[in-house]
Amino acid sequence: MKLYLIPTPLADNTSNVVLPSQVPDSVKELDVFFAEELRTARRFISGLRVGKVIESLTFYELHKKTPEADTLAQLKALLKEGKDAGVLSEAGCPGVADPGAVAVKLAHQLGIEVVPLVGPSSLLLALMASGMSGQSFVFHGYLPIDRPQRVKVIKSLEKEALGRHQTQLFIETPYRNNQVFEDILIHCQPTTRLCVACQLTAPDSFVKTYTIKDWKTKTLDLHKKPTVFLIGS
Repeated sequence: MKLYLIPTPLADNTSNVVLPSQVPDSVKELDVFFAEELRTARRFISGLRVGKVIESLTFYELHKKTPEADTLAQLKALLKEGKDAGVLSEAGCPGVADPGAVAVKLAHQLGIEVVPLVGPSSLLLALMASGMSGQSFVFHGYLPIDRPQRVKVIKSLEKEALGRHQTQLFIETPYRNNQVFEDILIHCQPTTRLCVACQLTAPDSFVKTYTIKDWKTKTLDLHKKPTVFLIGS
């Protein structure tokens, strides 16, 4: 048995641009999928136009609240039957800032071969385009919702970035992007560099890196726009 990690587009209507032929070719051979949101997964597979009848496929939910025991039982059953399966992310690469990592961990425990496929990763794309250190970097996921705690974490990340010359990456729920951006500008040092990578791979995407001092002279609206933030020296 093999477990394929299937990347999905970051932006709508970009599959034919950002996904290599290996992705639809692999999906065409699979009948079982683990996915965070089943409706999105079905729509993605339909959009690939690989001749799959969606009703004939088996989907297992795999989100942050899915009991690990459920996924383990499903993988054991597939292993016993010798059936390959795929893991689909909501956007980007499975297992990276994604609950699909649970299936991957369990697959390794069961001796199932894991096959990662090439596709877009917002984190790597942002890092590549930021101009910041790609030799030493850390991804922190989401920051705390509570503002005092969030500010505390932002200051800590800045300290790490400046002290270690290490790029600090994080994301936020899109409707809180503007609040996070504001907190960074208020609480980071004027010479600290901030990269904002927004709507990556979409027609209106942009990646901009400035010092905090320079960012304060600019107007930016990130509301409900998928964004990666990077702090560096």
